[in-house]
Amino acid sequence: MENKLIYLADDEIKIQQLIKMFLEKENYKVEVFSDGESLLKAFNIKIPDMIILDIMMPLIDGLSICAEIRKISSIPIIIISAKDSESDKIAGLMLGSDDYLTKPFSPVELILRIKSIFRRMEFDKSESSDKSILKATDIIIDKERRCAYCNNQDLKLTPLEFSVLCYLIDNINKAVSREELLNKVWGFESDIDTRATDDTIKRIRKKLSNVNSNLKIETLWGYGFKISTDNNDGRS
Repeated sequence: MENKLIYLADDEIKIQQLIKMFLEKENYKVEVFSDGESLLKAFNIKIPDMIILDIMMPLIDGLSICAEIRKISSIPIIIISAKDSESDKIAGLMLGSDDYLTKPFSPVELILRIKSIFRRMEFDKSESSDKSILKATDIIIDKERRCAYCNNQDLKLTPLEFSVLCYLIDNINKAVSREELLNKVWGFESDIDTRATDDTIKRIRKKLSNVNSNLKIETLWGYGFKISTDNNDGRS
């Protein structure tokens, strides 16, 4: 299997070198950039398997890059930043990043989060063919291709959004707690506030609304979320 290609953008050279060293030890291919503009230029030439972004960079900041990439691609994005307020984390997740890591952090933790995202994507792809297609109301999910459609319109879900929607549909008619989503979807106990789940759900709801889907994700206040069906079990 070809090694995964990761783009890393950070204007601190020492951080670039440290992360690159750890990633290469795990057999990832790494290209580093010191500003957002050079990363975007490289992205337009070749799309990597994942992007790791610092927020505060010259020319184009990490959040703007994340927003631009989300217009055309759903590849995994991890934000790394010294900005550690809850509002900063939520902003990053709302723009479509799949994770947010606050500096200073352990490179080992970053590796674990990267592996968690790739493992989650591979797990969905490797499921047996009879489970590769999910249906709930007017939504069709193709797990093998990692795409979700409503009336032949692609919802353009990010990897995280896709995994969250799949998990809720896999557990249709069951209440799923925020903590369960963090554990099962993020793949480990996240230090990001459980509000991250709420903002991910908000983004999914907006995309469902944009295509006039009948699928509704119910918020169970103080607990979590639930997708319900009246006419069938929502799966095929």
